[in-house]
Amino acid sequence: MKERYQLTFFILISVFFLRAVSAQEAYKVKWYSVEEAVELNSKAKNKNKKKFFIDVYTDWCGWCKKMDANTFSDPVIAKYMNEYFWPVKFDAESDAPIIINGQQYVNPHPGVKKSTHQLAVALLNRRLSYPSFAFLDQEVKLITVLPGYNTPQQLEPVLHFIANEAYKTQTFDQFKATFKSSY
Repeated sequence: MKERYQLTFFILISVFFLRAVSAQEAYKVKWYSVEEAVELNSKAKNKNKKKFFIDVYTDWCGWCKKMDANTFSDPVIAKYMNEYFWPVKFDAESDAPIIINGQQYVNPHPGVKKSTHQLAVALLNRRLSYPSFAFLDQEVKLITVLPGYNTPQQLEPVLHFIANEAYKTQTFDQFKATFKSSY
């Protein structure tokens, strides 16, 4: 009888644990490489194409790590980014060549510490600071760049502003004045 209760207890704990892990996974940003995101977008039908959110970071950047720990782990941010963007992580000092829209980007000094990849230079309009976030449209063309650390509460209206294409008809301040936050 005691063994039966132990087995039942073990099964209940296992089910609870698996549900908790599944719920946590649902709130993580699904990061892609640049190439993966471009490929997925090119295969998507017009109504399923998304804009790109590119997190341009470096391994030595403390604020980049803080964004990962505090902002990108937030369930509201993660859910919205996964639904409306192709979230991309891009190491600004990567050695790998990348081809986008027929243009090849390389790191001119691969293996050299703090050598910046040409794609990072292009995405950030030569204003290299980390973290920075490049927003691209469905045709992989730059919309804007957001430099610096952002809390979830700061990033949320920016994501909506870009995803809803409000940037085409109003300023960010006008948009933010009527934005209803989830926080």
